[in-house]
Amino acid sequence: MGVNAQTTVPTFTVGQILTAAQQNTGARTGVPVFATTVTRDAAFGGANKALAEGQLCYLESTNVVQYYDGAAWATVGPTTSKFGQIVQTVKSDTYTQTALSFTDITGFSVSITPTLATSQVLVMVDANLGQGDNDTTIRLLRGSTVIFAGSAAGTRPLGFGAAVDNIGTNFFNIAGIFLDSPATTSATTYKVQMLVNAVSGFLNRNNRDTDGSDPRLASSITVIEILA
Repeated sequence: MGVNAQTTVPTFTVGQILTAAQQNTGARTGVPVFATTVTRDAAFGGANKALAEGQLCYLESTNVVQYYDGAAWATVGPTTSKFGQIVQTVKSDTYTQTALSFTDITGFSVSITPTLATSQVLVMVDANLGQGDNDTTIRLLRGSTVIFAGSAAGTRPLGFGAAVDNIGTNFFNIAGIFLDSPATTSATTYKVQMLVNAVSGFLNRNNRDTDGSDPRLASSITVIEILA
């Protein structure tokens, strides 16, 4: 932070004598500086915050100036980039599933804390599926809510990608892209679940998985905050 950064929100009482340092801080900066939205909210009183409409602040985590519009924080600028944070999880080990219901793929999730409640989150999944004499389906969730899957049709499994094969040595590279609006500044987890309809389903390996001939692959899930 700069040498003159105002990092607190002072509250003065009736009759209090202001010091020269306090006056100088206000004159030099005027806009309080916070590391993140968490420290910003804590400085203004946390859950019991009382904010004046038009209050300004600067966030170091995203290098933006914000103002309070009477209901929520909004971003003034800079406007040269709409991107906030980028977070990625790479899964390089394998996963095997025999469950006939949708189950979390171990280690295949990513968490992001949006800067603004109005931010959108672009979720990109790159998954390498293998299976043995069965169909394997995957779907995307935010927390426990399914956000990217097909429309209901009878008892068919609903997902955004699938591996359909009766050989068991093939790989299926599944790419999924979804633009989400989580409407929160709390930590948000995106994850992928798998369902198999018989036998086993795999991630990053195929059913045969033989030394010298069958590869081991990697999959990833990436999230990008888009500032609104």
